[in-house]
Amino acid sequence: MAPINVTDINENKAYVPAKKALPEVETESANGNEKCKGYSYETLLETANFLLSRITIQPRIGIICGSGMGSYWNEGSLAESIQDGVCIPYEDIPNFPVSTVEGHHGRLVFGKIEGAPVVAMQGRFHYYEGYPLWKCCLPVRVMKLIGVKTLIATNAAGGLNPDYKIGDLMIVKDHINMMGFAGNNPLHGPNDERFGPRFPPMNKAYNYEHRKIAKEVAKELNINNMVREGVYTCLGGPNFETVAELKMLKMVGVDAVGMSTVHEVITARHCDMKVFGLSLITNECVTSYDHDMEANHEEVLDVGRMRQDILRKYVSRLVDRFSQIEPESP
Repeated sequence: MAPINVTDINENKAYVPAKKALPEVETESANGNEKCKGYSYETLLETANFLLSRITIQPRIGIICGSGMGSYWNEGSLAESIQDGVCIPYEDIPNFPVSTVEGHHGRLVFGKIEGAPVVAMQGRFHYYEGYPLWKCCLPVRVMKLIGVKTLIATNAAGGLNPDYKIGDLMIVKDHINMMGFAGNNPLHGPNDERFGPRFPPMNKAYNYEHRKIAKEVAKELNINNMVREGVYTCLGGPNFETVAELKMLKMVGVDAVGMSTVHEVITARHCDMKVFGLSLITNECVTSYDHDMEANHEEVLDVGRMRQDILRKYVSRLVDRFSQIEPESP
C-alpha cells in the first residue's frame, strides 16, 4: 500500500517533505505590543505527512489517554489493547513537544480498536509543564490533518459534585474555560482559516449524539450506576485548588476539576472535529477547612489503575459505536 499524505485526506494543495525541526512562527498582535508564537499550517502539514509516511491506516478517531487509559503505564490499559499497534515516540516526531511529567510514555499509538482505525496519545502536554496552550493542543491539529474526525478526550479529575464518588466516570456535557476568562486561549493570535473560523461557537462543544450513545453503552455494560454527566473545568496547576477556589467553582456549576482537556476541546471544535469528553473521578475535592484530607497525585494514579479495566471496555465499546456513525473515508 502506498503511503498516504495529507493531500490525499484533506485535498490540500500544499505538500512538503518532513524535516526534524522547524522554527515557530512569530507574529505581532494587532496593537503591535505583543509577540504571538505558533506553528504555521505548513509546518503542521510536514508533521502530519511524517506520521502518514509511517503508517498504513487512516485513523478516524483520536484518543487522548488520561490516567487509567495508558498515559502512565501499559499493562491492562486501553492503549495496550490497540491491535496491530504502531508506536511513534514524541521525540521522533518533527515539531512535537516532549512530555516532562514523570512516568508519561510520550508516544502516539496507531492501530485498531474493535476494527476501527484510531490514533491514541499516551501522555498529553500540560500548561503547568511550561508549554503555552497552543503547543499543548498541537497534536489535536495534527490529528485533524491525518484524517481524524472524532476526538475522545479523557482525563483524571477531582469530584466537586457531592454526589460523585471516587472511581465514578463523568461524561462531560459542557465546560467552563476558567483560563480563557484571563485571556489564555489556545486560539489566541492570528487565525488560519484553513483550520477554522476566527470566532468558533462553543455551545455544542460536546457532541450530543455521542453523549447519548455513552449513556446507552453504560447500561449495556451494567456500569450506569457509576457513570455521571456534568460540567468540567480546567485550572492551570500544578498545585491543587484551595478551599475558597473550590467553593467558588461549585457556586458556578462545576462538577469536576482538572488541569487539561478544555483547551484541547476548543482546538478540536475550531477544526470542526466532533468531541466526546470523559473524566475519571480520582479524588474528592476538599471544600471544608476542617477536613484533614489533602489531594495528591498518588491517589490519582491509584484510582486510574483501579478503573483501567472498566475504562478499557467502556471506551473500546464507544469507539466501536462512534465509528458506526462516522462516514467512511472517501
